Amino acid sequence: MKVENIEDIYELTPVQKGILFHSLHGDESQLYFFQIAYTVHSSLNIDAFEKAWQLLVDRHTILRTGFYWEEMENPLQVVYRQVKAPINYYDWRNLEQVEQENQLKYFISSDRKQGFDFSQPCLMRLSLIHFADEYYQFIWSYHFIIIDGWTDSLIIKEFVQIYEALSQNQEISLEPTRPYKDYINWLKQQDISKTEIFWRQALQGSKTPTPLTYIQKMNQSTVQEQRYDEEKIKLSSTITQALQSLAIQHRLTLATIFNGIWAILLSRYSRRNDILYGCTANGRPVDLNGAELIAGIFLNTLPIYVKIESEQPLLLWLQNLQAKLVQARHYEYTPLTEIHGWSEVPRKLTLFESIVVMEDFSVKKFVKDRGINLNIKYNKTYYKNNYSLNLVIYPDEELSIAFSYDSTKFNTDTIIGILKEIELLLKQLIDGIDIKIRNLSFLTSTQQYITSILEKETSDLQFI
Repeated sequence: MKVENIEDIYELTPVQKGILFHSLHGDESQLYFFQIAYTVHSSLNIDAFEKAWQLLVDRHTILRTGFYWEEMENPLQVVYRQVKAPINYYDWRNLEQVEQENQLKYFISSDRKQGFDFSQPCLMRLSLIHFADEYYQFIWSYHFIIIDGWTDSLIIKEFVQIYEALSQNQEISLEPTRPYKDYINWLKQQDISKTEIFWRQALQGSKTPTPLTYIQKMNQSTVQEQRYDEEKIKLSSTITQALQSLAIQHRLTLATIFNGIWAILLSRYSRRNDILYGCTANGRPVDLNGAELIAGIFLNTLPIYVKIESEQPLLLWLQNLQAKLVQARHYEYTPLTEIHGWSEVPRKLTLFESIVVMEDFSVKKFVKDRGINLNIKYNKTYYKNNYSLNLVIYPDEELSIAFSYDSTKFNTDTIIGILKEIELLLKQLIDGIDIKIRNLSFLTSTQQYITSILEKETSDLQFI
């Protein structure tokens, strides 16, 4: 570490500390390692591409940050003054298409295994692979300790703006940003006692996480390594528009609707009325001016504890759920480990076993609408977290619903069945939001399968 190249040194946020601990001491080295794949169908200006990313590294302190923890009671993050954007270029134009595809799979895998050295001044890599004259694969690899979903979108938006300006010899015009340190200073000013009171009340009565037992494989290997897959369905534009109109008409958010749908399904699958699951929150404080322009990790995963009132109209229940989610929004910066300690759920148990994630897809529309010299499209995200079942919503003109799941614990057919179950519930919601929760129909093969397991277990118990 060259002292003259150090710009700043400060503490980690509680969320960063948790990620660093799990990444260093966990069994899975690829935890919190993200790879975002894009396709580029353009005659790419390589010089502008490289300069644009260098300007982004120069602009955002978090992209010039390394971490130090050895022989320290409290780890520190170090911001460097000058860091070269880590860009790798590969030319595969001489390979056949099948060989290119195989090589790409191998590259994705080997890149993941390479991981990151936390002490290095930039925990991201940019890989540009040339497939054909006007066709590239762009792989952006980074660690979650510096970049969350909001930051991902922010940086890609700025990259497109800078690239377009450089390509056309125009002036680069971006809004002023703020260093990540400003958020850490904001955190220090928060009253943790008020936070504790809120979470103790919000989780009062919750003793255990809602189990996923009845949708998991019956025979699971105890030695097999976690393997994450993704299954996705896309709703038609008609259903998407109807859902959005319904949300606007009844002053609901899409996040509330999908949180509600998942809670109801968990209730059906577990045969419980009190449900505890996780929900991601972007964590950017409304009272921190310019927080939306700060690059760094604000995202947090919070516990949501709700009771399913089967006699209530679905609309009323969703409105009550939204009020609960809005309340939690004011305390979403609270470290999950602290919340767990304030709850009645024993430390030896995980606080929840599934999470709901609302992705920000506005960046995809921005890229499509703005692109002049750069035709770049989002392709896929590769990542692994420490939850075996993640319900992920991708808002777009045709809304997509996906599950990222550990395939060693869940059958693909079961996951697909649950996706169909969600689509069925959404259609019932659109057809009549005043329907009571107990009158919702669950007629898919997944529900029948789970019901048959429950009935068998009940009969076995009676026999015993």
